[in-house]
Amino acid sequence: MDALMLSRLQFAAATLFHFLFVPLTLGLSVLVAVMETRYVRTGDEEYRRMARFWGRLFLINFAIGVVTGITLEFQFGTNWSRYSAYVGDIFGSLLAIEATLAFFLESTFIGVWIFGWKRLSPRMHALTMWLVAGASTFSAIWILIANAWMQHPVGYVLRNGRAELADFLAVVTQKFAWVEFLHTVSGAYILSGFFVMGVSAWHLLRRNEVPFFTRSFRIGLVFALVFSIFEVVQGHLNGAEVAEAQPTKLAAMESLWETTEGAPMTLFLVPDEAAGRNAVEIGRLPGFLSLLAYHDPKATVKGLNDFPADERPPVLVSFLSFRIMVGLGLLFVLLTVVGWFKRNDLVDSPTYLRIMVWAIPLPYIAIELGWILAEVGRQPWIVYGLMRTSDAVSPVAASQVAVSLAAFVGVYTGLGILAYYLMARYARRGPEPAPAA
Repeated sequence: MDALMLSRLQFAAATLFHFLFVPLTLGLSVLVAVMETRYVRTGDEEYRRMARFWGRLFLINFAIGVVTGITLEFQFGTNWSRYSAYVGDIFGSLLAIEATLAFFLESTFIGVWIFGWKRLSPRMHALTMWLVAGASTFSAIWILIANAWMQHPVGYVLRNGRAELADFLAVVTQKFAWVEFLHTVSGAYILSGFFVMGVSAWHLLRRNEVPFFTRSFRIGLVFALVFSIFEVVQGHLNGAEVAEAQPTKLAAMESLWETTEGAPMTLFLVPDEAAGRNAVEIGRLPGFLSLLAYHDPKATVKGLNDFPADERPPVLVSFLSFRIMVGLGLLFVLLTVVGWFKRNDLVDSPTYLRIMVWAIPLPYIAIELGWILAEVGRQPWIVYGLMRTSDAVSPVAASQVAVSLAAFVGVYTGLGILAYYLMARYARRGPEPAPAA
């Protein structure tokens, strides 16, 4: 492999690993804030125990996420120096705001929350966790604005052989960024809801702390139910935005090869990239793709064969990532709706509880596939229509990248094992004992 492919693999490994921890940080911070607020409003000690139990799981997850995020940003200088030189005026400013403002606030408030249990009033302590959740979300906004600029560059001028910032307001207010933000954060909230439900289901199956974990399960259920339904609706809007800004990605997502008026959606197909067609197609729904993409069943959708071959993204990866992600999204709606009807007799629904334990990894898979679709579907561009990925890589030897890639994989594997061992151990142990009456 050359330095380009090795650098792509290294960045993909770092991004996918980092994003195992970010969504749970975003969602669990909100859930812990909700639990602690209920404690403040009701004085019920059970909610305080819940905030402490789920809060410690949040802290373990947050710590690993921070470590992996730092190394990710270094790669823009080590592996993608030409990219940094070309668009650093724009991309660098967005990351700088995230690191110096949002992350600083998030880390500060977390420190106050950890050490403030006996130093702050219950009201102020609960407010601190809301500030943690707000700062985490603020951090996500800047990261996603930066990524959205790579997907849909706006507010720049080409000058002195590089892209320079011309309109900061256009960059931070563009629709693509906010649609991406809503889609990503909603996915993070679904993941967190399923995490809380899954751990609670494991304890309920063993009749451990039944009132505690029944309440936890219901809070996670409401959270996941609301955002699972929202994600389906918002996902449609996200797809329409992709159709407008990145037509090659849309065509790859649906494996549509020929430009078609009233384009169909096919329920099952097998792409044949070499031949530029689908080897198998079963279940065509006429006009359905045009309707979803452009809100018009007769609209024309441009096929992959009308784009130069060197400007098409990998079709099979994009197609499978999209289809599996959508299928999992619909499954989350089904599982949470079923949970809503079983919320009052959870301990008498062992089959459902077992399913929810096994469902813990599914939102992780869905959200990782979302990132794969976003990044692979943008290829061959690192900045869509502006800079190719092959022009962005650093002029370094392949052997150097291979060594660092091996080191990344080794270290990340160790960190991953350690993180999930600690989280599983603490989750199984359960909450601290209730104070004596």
